Amino acid sequence: MATEHKLSATSRKDEGKGASRRLRHAAQIPAIVYGGDSKPQSIQLEHEKTWLASQNDWFYASIITLDVDGKPQQVLLRDMQRHPYRQLIMHLDFQRVKANEAIRTRVPLHFLNIEESPAGKTADVSVTSEMNDVEITCLPRDLPEFIEVDLGSIEVGDTVHLSQVKLPKGVELVQKIDEDNDPAVAVARFIKEEVEEEAPVGGGGGGGGADGQEAEGDAAEGDASAEGGKE
Repeated sequence: MATEHKLSATSRKDEGKGASRRLRHAAQIPAIVYGGDSKPQSIQLEHEKTWLASQNDWFYASIITLDVDGKPQQVLLRDMQRHPYRQLIMHLDFQRVKANEAIRTRVPLHFLNIEESPAGKTADVSVTSEMNDVEITCLPRDLPEFIEVDLGSIEVGDTVHLSQVKLPKGVELVQKIDEDNDPAVAVARFIKEEVEEEAPVGGGGGGGGADGQEAEGDAAEGDASAEGGKE
């Protein structure tokens, strides 16, 4: 049984750049939830709890039960705006989902058993991932938090292709796979020693440093009047 992930939020009436700045100063995140049979709704979430949740894969690729003023609804995270250099979430977009309607989203790939593989046990060999996530379609109940890729048998020179990834039940790739289109997911190859180029003397101007002012991301603000609008 899939784990239920929950977030709490409250509705809000004040909108606009000024209102969004005041929310951030009060350790709140301006956000919007849209889609389904309801109108877009402006909401706010507590920053600390939401930031901690955002450190997990499920935050980006799982159905979330979003409790708004005591009324739960099923949503997916569709957009997240971060501060350029601070650990600060500037804005979130959530999309409502319906249990009987297929959704389309990206989920991360988790690579397993690399160290136990023949390639992983061979000196001077690197097993690298060529893809970090894949776009899938499925019903909300079948949405996985991640897709496992077992590399326990990968050998030197092997390439694991997308067609070889085992998908969970009810999950399909959006990308069509055939003989001419089967991208690599992971590759095992010998590490090549690269000679570092000598840096030119006196090169580079190192253009102006940070001015110390807090970037509030006003360009990314602005109230949502339609689906996915930003504040």
